[in-house]
Amino acid sequence: MPVRILVLFGLLGVVAAAGAGQQSTTTQAKASRTKPKALPADSNVQNCLHGLSGCDVSALSPDEIKQVSLVSKKRNLDSCMEGSTLCDPTRLSAAEATAVQGARYRRNLVKCDTGSPTCEPLLLDAKDSEALHKVVQQRNYDKCLDGSVTCDPTRLTPLQSKAVDSASLRRNLDRCNEGSPTCDPLRLTPAEASSVKAAAARRNLEHCQDGLSSCDPTELTPAEAKEVRNTFERRNQAFCKDGLANCQPLELRAAELNDTRAGFRSRNVEACKKGLPACDPSLLTGPEMAMVTAAFQQRRVRVRTQNQ
Repeated sequence: MPVRILVLFGLLGVVAAAGAGQQSTTTQAKASRTKPKALPADSNVQNCLHGLSGCDVSALSPDEIKQVSLVSKKRNLDSCMEGSTLCDPTRLSAAEATAVQGARYRRNLVKCDTGSPTCEPLLLDAKDSEALHKVVQQRNYDKCLDGSVTCDPTRLTPLQSKAVDSASLRRNLDRCNEGSPTCDPLRLTPAEASSVKAAAARRNLEHCQDGLSSCDPTELTPAEAKEVRNTFERRNQAFCKDGLANCQPLELRAAELNDTRAGFRSRNVEACKKGLPACDPSLLTGPEMAMVTAAFQQRRVRVRTQNQ
């Protein structure tokens, strides 16, 4: 009897444990079914936070409105600090307005220092205005020294005007020495005019020796004219010997003309041997015609040998 009672109690314990396990599993399943899933970020809130046109403020909760307001104020402050047209200065606090004014002042000062046309000098304080005046004077002085068309000579000091005149005279002298059409000979001293004239004579002699159209033979001295003539004759003789189109045979002497004829005859024979269109068979002598005939026969033999 006691053994039966113990067995009965053991079976009851197993059944109770199984029921408890099944109830726990059921409870966990229900809990998993009723637990809310993580929702994605609200697109309307994101639109409002980023200042997009799709923002519907009426759909925001009080906490969301507060968050959007903070982000909007920060965005407006950044726009004001950058000088953007999107800035709304009425939304700034006193401290923010002071910071924005400081940023605006610094931007304007940089523009003035760099010579920007958008500079507003009337917004500068006395110290910066005085410094800007010196910078503008120096900038104008540099332009005048460089001969810039934007130079304002009325703003130069007497000492600066003297330096600018000296620089202008040096530039004019350089232009005259180089033969520039912008040279003003009336601004040259007698010594400078003499130097410029000598430089022009040297350039003209070089142009004549090179056979350039800019040569002015009337400016040559008798010795220079003779030198240029000799240079031309040597150049023309070389052109004629080479059979170039710019050869002027009427400018050749008798001996040079004979050399030129010999060179032309030799080139004509070679052209006829090769069957070139420059060949003039009427100028060939009997022996030269025989040489041409032999050359063509040799060419035909080579062609037949290659084709076999």
